[in-house]
Amino acid sequence: MAVPDRMRAIVISAPGGPEVLVEQRLPVPAPGAGDVLIEVVAAGVNRPDVLQRQGRYAPPPGASPLPGLEVAGRIVAVGPSVDPAVIGSRVCALTPGGGYADYAVTPHAQCLPMPPDFPFEQAAAMPETLLTVWHNLFERAYVVTGDTVLLHGGTSGIGTMAISLCRLFGISTIVTCGSDAKCQAALDWGASHAVNYRTEDFVAAVERITGGAGVAAVLDMVGGDYLPRNLACLAEDGRHVSIAVLGGAKAELVIPQIMTRRLTLTGSTLRPRSAAFKALLVEEIIRTAWPSVAAGELRPAMDRIFPLAEAAAAHARMEAGEHVGKIVLQMR
Repeated sequence: MAVPDRMRAIVISAPGGPEVLVEQRLPVPAPGAGDVLIEVVAAGVNRPDVLQRQGRYAPPPGASPLPGLEVAGRIVAVGPSVDPAVIGSRVCALTPGGGYADYAVTPHAQCLPMPPDFPFEQAAAMPETLLTVWHNLFERAYVVTGDTVLLHGGTSGIGTMAISLCRLFGISTIVTCGSDAKCQAALDWGASHAVNYRTEDFVAAVERITGGAGVAAVLDMVGGDYLPRNLACLAEDGRHVSIAVLGGAKAELVIPQIMTRRLTLTGSTLRPRSAAFKALLVEEIIRTAWPSVAAGELRPAMDRIFPLAEAAAAHARMEAGEHVGKIVLQMR
């Protein structure tokens, strides 16, 4: 396939608001030994992109400075360690960065095969959230069929994917949202229970919903003063998983509560993990969750699709907190 020398890309001209996202013409990147070059049709917009734009989340060493952690498109070139037979394949992929562009490079091991007729825009909305939720809920919090979990940000990309996966595997969900309308949207998407945290104390709500038993796990992206309140929601031997600190990086805890109730506190960030770890995670997703995508049982909640040139508007929408599900950029 003929690949041009240059491409459109969204660069971060300086740390700041959405207006610092600027379209430029840049050289098309070359794939390394185990990489593929993807002609991007669509790219997911995620909270880490916003933090990177603000200057609060630097790319890991060696990663593209361009934002964009997930894409969908066609493989158009490969590195010397990749079988050329994959050229032309429709894939979605987790990228180390660089997704806001016409072309992006990523390890072939971080690609997921797209089912026939699966829309590129939906595929681009899946890798980052699917891998994040799977790793943190199923591998770090060890949730199993019959458990009940508490999910904050129930209508975010992470929240809606967590609802979908939990529903698929027989896990009940209690989600928190910032309005009655968002609570209803979460319920419509499949949440078992939704709590408006602006009008109801979610700790009291969890106690009421679970009959005082508490939840097996909490998936938290807020941090700060939510942490001790989250622990109060946990059942004995419960697991708390932190994946972001949008509400603050510090919290005060009562350590004997952790000891006597045998609570586990853990957390993770996906982007800085090694390519080898991400490859193993993709393999597990292909084995466990991806068949449900092919069967039409697992889909992302879609909010709005913006053309690449309107990346600033996409970020503004995410920061306004109005979205329900994933925001996606469309290149072609």
